[in-house]
Amino acid sequence: MRAGTTPLGEAGVPYGAPVYLLAAASGGDTILRVLKHLYVQVLIGLAAGILVGHFAPSLGVQFKPLGDTFIRLIKMLITLLIFCTVSVGIARMENLKQVGRVGFKTILYFEVVTTIALVIGLVVANVVHPGAGLNVDPATLDASGVSRFVSEAHTQSQASFLDQIVPNSVVGAFARGDLLQVLLFSVLFGIALSIMSGRSRILQRGIEQFGDVLMRIVEMIMRLAPLGAFGAIAFTVGKYGIGSLQQLGLLILCFYITSILFVAIVLGTACRWAGVGLWPLLRYLREELLIVLGTSTTESVLPRLMEKLERLGCPKSVVGLVLPTGYSFNLDGAAIYLTMTSLFIAQATNTHLTLMQQIGLLAILMLTSKGGAGVAGAALVALTATLSTHQIIPVAGITLIIGIDRVLNEVRAIVNMIGNAVATLVVARWEGVFDVETARAVLASPRSEALQEKTNEVDGGMMPLSSRQTMREGHK
Repeated sequence: MRAGTTPLGEAGVPYGAPVYLLAAASGGDTILRVLKHLYVQVLIGLAAGILVGHFAPSLGVQFKPLGDTFIRLIKMLITLLIFCTVSVGIARMENLKQVGRVGFKTILYFEVVTTIALVIGLVVANVVHPGAGLNVDPATLDASGVSRFVSEAHTQSQASFLDQIVPNSVVGAFARGDLLQVLLFSVLFGIALSIMSGRSRILQRGIEQFGDVLMRIVEMIMRLAPLGAFGAIAFTVGKYGIGSLQQLGLLILCFYITSILFVAIVLGTACRWAGVGLWPLLRYLREELLIVLGTSTTESVLPRLMEKLERLGCPKSVVGLVLPTGYSFNLDGAAIYLTMTSLFIAQATNTHLTLMQQIGLLAILMLTSKGGAGVAGAALVALTATLSTHQIIPVAGITLIIGIDRVLNEVRAIVNMIGNAVATLVVARWEGVFDVETARAVLASPRSEALQEKTNEVDGGMMPLSSRQTMREGHK
């Protein structure tokens, strides 16, 4: 030690320094450690966006490109990630019968849970009557605001299911980001890899490594999540205002409470059957939940959600097959939204519906609620298609909820995401391939997040999934 220097203790504070200096240094280190967490950064971005949107609405609207750019950065990788995950996962399955079995269980679970969500929304709307007393004359409504949704709904109704799932061109499906069409091609490609067996081993390894590179890019993009959440929420509050919540407050309150109860009771029961608790799972996915809250779309977290579910003990093949499919067929939040808003419009316009007419509406919604891709605005198109097909509730009544649709979409997207995460766990447990012990260890360990960040930063970035699996097993 050089003469004239003072030895430094913990946190770089000289030995013998006053206690308050030690406390300040320790507190500063704690704050820095907390700020390193992505979910804390996203929370700060959300809070800043709400403040800017409320106190400077015109400025908040101008930040919209931040949110849109972040979503586009994620969306440009989603189809490629689905292709890599699904094709390699299917190629690794024991046999093709397992692929069919997992697919059947997935669709069956989706149909049961979304039907429950539709019925719950219908029952709550009938009990609470959120639209009663508005006495809106449909003839006085300006239908020009819903013309875009009507045209999109008309286009979708003309296309058959096969037209929607079978692409004219594989390249076109990837370019448009059509999840269903990309999923179909990925399944066929994975089956072909499985049939070729040993001859496709080099190609399979190359696709897996390409997927690891994509996941590294995702980790880089996710550093921008706080900015994306800030821009999206600042635009929402700046354009629609917090005061817009008061006009249709009862509908918003009913939808929020119903969604929370659905997650706690229905999804909570399914989660417990899978072998894990709902609250630990939500805490584990808190970063993704906050990002969805800010961006109003579940697509923004699909890559990270796939990776986290794999780390939780779900096989890559099940995650790759169930999760992307759920983004189109398992929209629990959208199901509650569709039944509740349909009856809200009927009640607001004094349109009486008999029991048989409501059952008919439910049957239509079981079809129109499918096919979305987790994008903000898709539920409005599905609602328009439903009312156009039902032909009893006036389509022009959609103008009553356009102003608050973005507010409703915040919770709608969150419920969709939680529903698909739980569905993946349930199908994996149903198939007997869910590592419950690993899941409980990851969810219960207070150091699981630190371990996760450490494994992600090895060798300067993301590790291959196979290496992360080895490290996780060694930690266990």
